[in-house]
Amino acid sequence: MSSTINSVLSQVLEKTEPDKEEIEHIREKIKEFFVVFKTNLKKKKIHAEAFVGGSFAKNTMIKKEHYDVDIFLRFDKKYRGKDISSITKQALAGIKNVQEIHGSRNYFKIRINSSYIEVVPVLKVSNPKEAENITDLSYFHVNYINKKIKNKKILEEIRLAKAFCHATNTYGAESYISGFSGYGIELLVYHYKSFLNFIKAMVNVNEKDKLIIDIEKDYKNKMQVLMDINHAKLLSPIILIDPTYKQRNVLSALSQDTFNKFKDACKQFLKKPGADAFEVKKLNLEEVKDRTKKNKNELIILKAATEKQEGDIAGSKLVKFYRHLNEEIKEFFDIKDSGFEYGGKKTALYFFAMKKKPGIIRQGPKTSDKDNVRKFKRNHKTTFNKSGRVYAREKINYSIKDFLNTWESKNKKLLLDMSIKELRVIG
Repeated sequence: MSSTINSVLSQVLEKTEPDKEEIEHIREKIKEFFVVFKTNLKKKKIHAEAFVGGSFAKNTMIKKEHYDVDIFLRFDKKYRGKDISSITKQALAGIKNVQEIHGSRNYFKIRINSSYIEVVPVLKVSNPKEAENITDLSYFHVNYINKKIKNKKILEEIRLAKAFCHATNTYGAESYISGFSGYGIELLVYHYKSFLNFIKAMVNVNEKDKLIIDIEKDYKNKMQVLMDINHAKLLSPIILIDPTYKQRNVLSALSQDTFNKFKDACKQFLKKPGADAFEVKKLNLEEVKDRTKKNKNELIILKAATEKQEGDIAGSKLVKFYRHLNEEIKEFFDIKDSGFEYGGKKTALYFFAMKKKPGIIRQGPKTSDKDNVRKFKRNHKTTFNKSGRVYAREKINYSIKDFLNTWESKNKKLLLDMSIKELRVIG
C-alpha cells in the first residue's frame, strides 16, 4: 500500500508544481508593477514599503489556472488609525485594471493576463499585539515560514496538502468555505513533517476531545490555552497556536462541517489512493439526476443570485441562504442528498433530493383560548387535543416546486434581507 501511495503522490506532485516559465513570467510582471507603484509612493510622499507575501513568497504555490500574488503595502506607524486603504488607492492611481475589494480593510485586485496581483494595505508593527487587522501579521507569517521551512521535501509536502485541500473544497478561511488557510496548512505539514502524517493525524482527531497544536510550546498545558485565547476563537475542531502570536488560533475559521468533509476525504484516500483525490470536482448535475432517479427521490435544482460583491461577501451570503433554505425544506421533506457550489462570481447552484414526509403536526393555541381555537380549527381540517393544547395534522400533498413557489411568495422580504436578488428553479 505504501508503494502505491508514494507512486500516486509522486505523480500528483509533478502536476501541482507550477511551471518555472509561469513563475518567471509572474516575477517579471511583479517587477514591472513595482517600478510604477514605488514611483507613485515616492511622488505622493507615502511612507510605506511593499513586499511580496503569501504562497508566492514562501514557495508553496500550487499550479492553478490563474494565480493570486499578494503584495503587502506596509505603512509606517505614524499612519495608525488612518484610512490606509484610501491612501493605497491613491498610490495605485494610473495603474490599469484595479478593482477595490471591500472587507474589514479594503484591498485591491489588479488583473495581469490570467493572474492577479492583490495589493493589501497593512500597518507596520514590531509586536503582533499592536496589529489593528489580521493582515498586519502577514509579514511575521512569511518570515516564520521562510525561516523554518527551507527543506525542498517539506515544501513539496505542503504543495500536496494544499492541492488535496483545494480538491476537497476545504482550502480557504473565507466564511463560505470555513476551511484551512494557506498559512494553517503550511504550519500543519511542518508540524507533522509530511502530507501523509498530516492526513493520518486528522483522521484520528476526536470531535469530543479538541486537538491543540502548539508548535513553539508557548503554553505549559491545554488549560492555559483555553484560558488565554478568546473563547470565540476556540470553536474550531483544531486549535493551532500561531507561532508568531500565541493568543491567536490560526484555524479559528475552520468549521466542524468542513473538517468532517476533510476527514472523510482523508479516510477515502488512505483506503483507496488515487490521483483523482487531488482533482477539483465540479458539481455534476447529470450524476445528481441519475443518483436521485435511482433512489426514487424528488429533486430540485436551483440557481441563486446576489448583488453583493463577488468573492467572500457574495459566497457568504449565498451559502448562508442555502443553509436557511435547507432548514425550511427539512420541515416538510426528508432531505436525502443536497449540495452547494459557488463559482466565485455572484451566483451559486443548489440541489436538494428528498422524499415527502407523510405529514407534520402543527401546534395551536391552548384549549382554554376559545377564540383562537375556533380560528385554528377553521384553518385546519384534522385537529386533536393534547396536554391542554390543540394540534393539527397536515398532509404533505404538494411537490417541492409547489412548496418553494409558495414559500418564495411569502418570504420576499426575507430574500431581500438576506441579499438574494433571484432564486430560480433550473431543474
